[in-house]
Amino acid sequence: MIKIGIVLFPQVEELDFVAPFEVLSYINKLKPGSTQVMLAAETLEPITAFNGLKVIPDITLAEAPQFDIIVIPGGKGRIAAMKNPAICQFVQKQSAQTLYTTSVCTGAFILAGAGLLTNKKATTYHTALDELAAYSVKVKQQKVVQDGNIITAAGVSSGLELGLYVLKLLFGLALSQEVANKIEYPIDVSLL
Repeated sequence: MIKIGIVLFPQVEELDFVAPFEVLSYINKLKPGSTQVMLAAETLEPITAFNGLKVIPDITLAEAPQFDIIVIPGGKGRIAAMKNPAICQFVQKQSAQTLYTTSVCTGAFILAGAGLLTNKKATTYHTALDELAAYSVKVKQQKVVQDGNIITAAGVSSGLELGLYVLKLLFGLALSQEVANKIEYPIDVSLL
């Protein structure tokens, strides 16, 4: 079973974490026991996301197991999150052993803040590309960018593509495309 941790923080953008959560969990409906997706945060207190959704994390960052994959969403709260030592240290420690360390939208800035994107290809929200380039990142304006074991996805809804891309890497094109079809997301996964 692939263990996946999605990091939450106050003012996180809802779709940035819900979209990959849905896709990376959906595989279990087709191939039971494939993934375990957990929401991790500094505390177990409810997190208020950017648009008001309240979410209860599954586990604290300090108690989290070593994940195979971590997903770092973005949102307005990324500004504080990328300066938060607990989050940056968690990302650094986890990414040293993950299969893939990923981000959605402005979550790329948290990866940059943790020192993981220096001289790497990456993407983020379209209006923040120049800002990300200032962190010595080789910015690409595309939906999903992979550089080694770092995978970044562009703006808000790109979490769907990130999830499908990761499923393609883990379980192959056919299963990834089947998930896209089942959630009625009309995309040719082979193009990701």
